[in-house]
Amino acid sequence: MANLASTYSNQGRWKEAEELEVQVIETRKRVLRAEHPSTLDSMASLASTFWNQGRWKEAKELKVQVMETRKRRVLGAEHPSTLDSIASLASTYRDQGRWKEAEELEVQVIETSLRVLGAEHPDTLTSMANLASTYSNQGRWKEAEELEVQAMETSSRVLGAEHLDTLTIIANLALTYNN
Repeated sequence: MANLASTYSNQGRWKEAEELEVQVIETRKRVLRAEHPSTLDSMASLASTFWNQGRWKEAKELKVQVMETRKRRVLGAEHPSTLDSIASLASTYRDQGRWKEAEELEVQVIETSLRVLGAEHPDTLTSMANLASTYSNQGRWKEAEELEVQAMETSSRVLGAEHLDTLTIIANLALTYNN
């Protein structure tokens, strides 16, 4: 059911995806428990479905719930899944123009990623690119450029110059230069 919901989501069939995701969450809560990682993953998927429908408030509430549960009761503050939850919430804030809140969470993710995963881990590079995007959206070009150059150099060295992530960082840097 979760896979079918994912397929619907990938097709932009939000209502069908949402209906299945709700069923999956209810079943996983009953069978596994509310705090099981699979249940939390399903809740995160539903939050994304809400976000894709422009249902910002519902998406944010669910993302906060998932993040807090992962952070405080299940996985801990430094687990990669917790960092993904924090980054997802930051993305929601960024999309809403809530720059300060997005920036605070993104800085937290970068600092933890650097300490736990290392400077060359792809998730760390993605976190840097996300913060650079927040800076760019505010017209903070120099700060965005510094992060994008650092991420580009590291990504080129670690993933390769033709890797999709590296090319995305280069494109974002080009946009920063253009602006």
